[in-house]
Amino acid sequence: MCELLGMSANVPTDIRFSFAGLARRGGETGPHADGWGISFYDGRTCRSFHEPEPSARSQLARLLRDMPIKSRIVVAHVRKANRGRVSLENTHPFSRELWGRRWTFAHNGQLKGVKRLPLGGFMPIGSTDSEHAFCWMLGRLQARFRALPRPETLDRAVADLAGELHALGVFNMLLTDSRTLYAHCGKRLCYLTRRAPFGKATLIDEDWQVDFAEETTEHDVVTVIATQALTRDECWTDLARGDVLTLRDGAIRLLRPANLA
Repeated sequence: MCELLGMSANVPTDIRFSFAGLARRGGETGPHADGWGISFYDGRTCRSFHEPEPSARSQLARLLRDMPIKSRIVVAHVRKANRGRVSLENTHPFSRELWGRRWTFAHNGQLKGVKRLPLGGFMPIGSTDSEHAFCWMLGRLQARFRALPRPETLDRAVADLAGELHALGVFNMLLTDSRTLYAHCGKRLCYLTRRAPFGKATLIDEDWQVDFAEETTEHDVVTVIATQALTRDECWTDLARGDVLTLRDGAIRLLRPANLA
């Protein structure tokens, strides 16, 4: 399957350290060599980069590793194709506009029969089950709410839609509307929160150590979500299947879909 990386922070934060570990798994320390992508949020919209090539050998991925783009929400993905050919249009994360905000979605796993779900006003560009699931979710939200709902209302709606997709197979997901980062665990997903007092961290996939005490202030709060732990000397928390996390400014709230509560 693919691997996911997400970040939510209360201040614009540099994701290069975590992205370097993920990128190595895209064809070098891991088999996810069928494309990669990353989206950095700036307000209601984002800048995104995609390639249908291994991130571990990508000049663009190397450039981003050396470029300190700071963001409060980041979604990244390295792909191991199982449905849909290796191509740019099938490379995550996917994005669409809804209610004047740029939504971004990335997924790993397989969803049996998802393409039988009827779509509303959003249509896939590529051929993956992931993008179909994303379009279905946005269509359901658009049909239910005429305008952007309150965050707490949207949280429950997203959790319940994720629960429906969870019933179709493995649905590990990252989704954001530019305010909130949502994470759903279908099989494997973990997270950690960095806050004061900050310490040192060393990547598993690369010889790179960072002393976060030198890179942050005492008020910073940063939560990182990944398919598998990216560092060897920090404590990562595994999510249970069916868990949904909402993250705003690095703060975490755990939900469960109504059909699993």
